[in-house]
Amino acid sequence: MNIIYITDTLALWGGIEKVLSCKAKELTERFGYNVRILTTNQGSHPLPFEFSDNVSYVDLGINLHHQYRYKSFARLLFMYKTRKLFISRLQEQINEFHADVVVLVMLNYADVICEVMNNIPWIFESHSSYHSEKFERKGIFYRFNCFVNKRCLRRASGVVALTKKDAQNWQIVNSFTPVIPNVVHLNDTGNYSDCSSHHVIFVGRFFYQKGIDSLIDVWKLVHQKHPDWILDIYGEGELKDYYVKIIEKLNINIVIHRPESTILQRYCESSMLLLTSVYEPFGLVMPEAMSCGLPVVAFDCPYGPADIITDGVDGFLVKNRDINEFANRVCQLIEDKELRIRMGRAAIKSAQRYRADVIMPKWKELFERLCQKE
Repeated sequence: MNIIYITDTLALWGGIEKVLSCKAKELTERFGYNVRILTTNQGSHPLPFEFSDNVSYVDLGINLHHQYRYKSFARLLFMYKTRKLFISRLQEQINEFHADVVVLVMLNYADVICEVMNNIPWIFESHSSYHSEKFERKGIFYRFNCFVNKRCLRRASGVVALTKKDAQNWQIVNSFTPVIPNVVHLNDTGNYSDCSSHHVIFVGRFFYQKGIDSLIDVWKLVHQKHPDWILDIYGEGELKDYYVKIIEKLNINIVIHRPESTILQRYCESSMLLLTSVYEPFGLVMPEAMSCGLPVVAFDCPYGPADIITDGVDGFLVKNRDINEFANRVCQLIEDKELRIRMGRAAIKSAQRYRADVIMPKWKELFERLCQKE
């Protein structure tokens, strides 16, 4: 079977990039599929994660983001030309690769896919949430664009969601919405955190969705009671410089690190993971950290944490945006090492739900069903 994935770029140390590289590898090596990944705006950016030798990769060179170099009519003309080029090059790739199924990762491209696809089944794989533009307080134009592209999903063969609640929302535009959680690169070394370190870890990009403001507010309260504990933040992002200045002024034992490919080792050197997202379609870092023996403290935001964490067993789910309660739960774990260890051991077992050998057969079943229907 020949599968094509379509996204914009693979330039960040992000969850989508990590999941896509993992799934492509599994599909080729586990099931013998042929996989091609298409990007539109990669340019000269290096790939953050290596692909299997059996996965082909092509950048279409559309550079849609260059539209912002132009104004008014010139921008409209550029958008028209690049759209035509996108359609043409995408059609060429689909024909050349003899695609059996096309998987769209970017909602923004749904209208283009509708013009290209004929009898080939295609699905939208949601790595965001149905209401993401509302959660992020996007402007009217952005919301209108999302509305148009969501309507295009009515013509898709299905929409794959990461959580049950989000799948219910996507059913507004497409009745076939299977739930397939992300494949997670779990710790398989046999080495786990002993939860004795005075380090707490946060992994995520510096932008609005990750709730960095809330993270800092929580740590202010924790630091007052436990000044010997350290919060390690691993991430990049457009707001990094802004938060670096704030954190340096506060002087509350927050250390910022660059993203690492060896992040599992960093989990094993910590005693708990914090997640303060405003919304989280899945939250890849949670099962990653859990597989290393870490309990997780997270806001019960839409929608990932509630699917991953069992409150009081392998972590704590805190009422969304309740800073004081979040800090109390962190302090509770700091003050009770036995609780940290017990929850951490439960977390290791819980994380196994997201192993490749558990998740990937669901994708195989879906792809075979789509081809049979067509």
